Amino acid sequence: MKTILMIGKMNDLMKELHSYLNKYFRIQICTDGTQNVLGMLKVVEPDLILISLIGMYDVEALLFNRIRANSPQIPVLTIGTEQERKNFLIFYEGEQFENLIRPLDNSDVFSAICRRLKLSENEVREDGAEAQNGKKRVLVVDDNTTTLRSIKKMLEEHYQVTLANSGMKAMTSIGKSRPDLILLDYEMPVCDGKQTLEMIQADEDLKSIPVVFLTGVNDRAHIQAVLTLRPAGYLLKPAVPKTLIETIERVLGDTEEK
Repeated sequence: MKTILMIGKMNDLMKELHSYLNKYFRIQICTDGTQNVLGMLKVVEPDLILISLIGMYDVEALLFNRIRANSPQIPVLTIGTEQERKNFLIFYEGEQFENLIRPLDNSDVFSAICRRLKLSENEVREDGAEAQNGKKRVLVVDDNTTTLRSIKKMLEEHYQVTLANSGMKAMTSIGKSRPDLILLDYEMPVCDGKQTLEMIQADEDLKSIPVVFLTGVNDRAHIQAVLTLRPAGYLLKPAVPKTLIETIERVLGDTEEK
């Protein structure tokens, strides 16, 4: 789920927009002055910045300057009338800043966000609907197609399941949609489970994601090698549905009845 940093005065527009977008994106709100926004950007790296221009004057150009200088890779959408936009015209000369002229519908803002982030609107809506149903996300990584299909069938009633058939495809998938837990095959060609876990642990934004290893080898030396990597758990193949679900529940701290 992509992260959106919303900046602006907490008026009716911001409240309604936050309620709408919160179904599809991870929202961070900053309604305080420029310095607080800049402080927020030091600890949160959003995928997109959304700014309401209501009540924002030319003195706030400092904020726009800092965003352009320090975070040129982050797309910025502003919402404002042509008159409100005039205070910041210089910033719209490049591709980073884009203004959405109000009044406009929440769905128009949603479409613009998806366009700037190169996301499929239908996929984002589907993901949002599943998230609203309370299903946590599990990414299953295995180079065996049969294993992937089997585990998906075991889990899809309880979790939102995403599949990847290699370590590198797993990293791409994680970048698009952060999972709550990863089931990771230990023995894979090219980029094995150990290398994949090392890449996850090397990323500050990803290292907190719990990883449970799946391994088809059960000799003592092999299990010890697996445990040395300190995963959240490990399971022997072929996975047993009851054991698999119990392990995921334990790792996620989910004690609800499934």
